[in-house]
Amino acid sequence: MTEDDDEAPHILVVDDDARLRQLLHRYLVQNGYYATTAADAAEAKEKAKNMAFDLMVLDIMMPGQDGLSLTEELRRESDVPILLLTARGAPEDRIRGLESGADDYLSKPFEPRELLLRVATILRRVQAVRTDDVVRFGPFTFDRRSAELRRADEMIHLTTGEISLLQALAAKPGRPVSRAELGDKGVVAGSDRAVDVQMARLRRKIEDDPRQPRYILTMRGSGYVLRLVS
Repeated sequence: MTEDDDEAPHILVVDDDARLRQLLHRYLVQNGYYATTAADAAEAKEKAKNMAFDLMVLDIMMPGQDGLSLTEELRRESDVPILLLTARGAPEDRIRGLESGADDYLSKPFEPRELLLRVATILRRVQAVRTDDVVRFGPFTFDRRSAELRRADEMIHLTTGEISLLQALAAKPGRPVSRAELGDKGVVAGSDRAVDVQMARLRRKIEDDPRQPRYILTMRGSGYVLRLVS
């Protein structure tokens, strides 16, 4: 395993403890993952602008913005899986962590093997909602091979342009797809405005309230992302 293996899940470790940060980075890489580190929330957000992560491991007690606040902020824009780390192990602390939008919660000190098990479990859970050809989000099922979108048993008619957009988003669920990628690569012909117009039409067929979308989110400066939420 090498760090440039593009097939390995990419994990961002965010912790202000340099020793633990480096230890987790080394341990993850040695066990088949591609890992990146950040010392605080600001650095984590900056790296998230330029890289797509399959999972984030966040320490709760950090200087500046803490892990709970960062989790809540991330949840407004992304469904990237989050594993919180904390020295506080009381049940109410765990509940608060999960309520903030985290997928799991691990108390310090912990065995590195337990961290690996938690990471693997979260990634399996995420993978279970998608296959190579079928992507599921909320009540919707999108078959990328047949280009069919269903809400339960109801078929939803999509135009060619809407299918192209959903195909592009479904190819990278949970990861932002830029307007440039959607426009320059021919997914939607025309300007950024043309992409936005087509996306608005697609949202009207999917979202209960297109003004407050749940599944197709706009990520400022990054484009659009399809969230695999129930």
